[in-house]
Amino acid sequence: MSEKPAKVADNVVVSMEYTLTVEGDVVDSSKEAGPIEFLQGHANIIPGLESELYGLKVGDSKEVTVEPANGYGELDDEAFQEVARSEFPDEITPEIGMELQMRQGEQIIEATVVELGDEMIKLDFNHPLAGKTLNFSVKVADLREATQEEKDHGHVHSHGHHH
Repeated sequence: MSEKPAKVADNVVVSMEYTLTVEGDVVDSSKEAGPIEFLQGHANIIPGLESELYGLKVGDSKEVTVEPANGYGELDDEAFQEVARSEFPDEITPEIGMELQMRQGEQIIEATVVELGDEMIKLDFNHPLAGKTLNFSVKVADLREATQEEKDHGHVHSHGHHH
């Protein structure tokens, strides 16, 4: 068994506990599902967080503030779209703030209803966290060397869940 990596570096698999707070509200946390695992240096997580983790050791905690540009991007004005009410399935009653999943080819894209007109409904296809400053509180739970396969593929092959 190879030595455990001493600190976070490229090609190290990081097991990390985290809480994400946006505008004072906790929007995501590893408390329920347990720490996430990712391969450092391969953009498995948002760049503004990944770049701040280098050098952390197991047990280290850090507060990281990520600006929108290094997080989920700025709000894109182009990402608003009007859809005819008639295109909505009958069983869905659109309401403001409702999140929808729509299929576009192979992709599932998420949209939020932002305006309701008599005939048209305006949807926002921006990521819900676009344009927001992200406040991460992170703790390194564990570190291990990546396998060759993980390095080749650029992500963790774990028995855990995927994000």
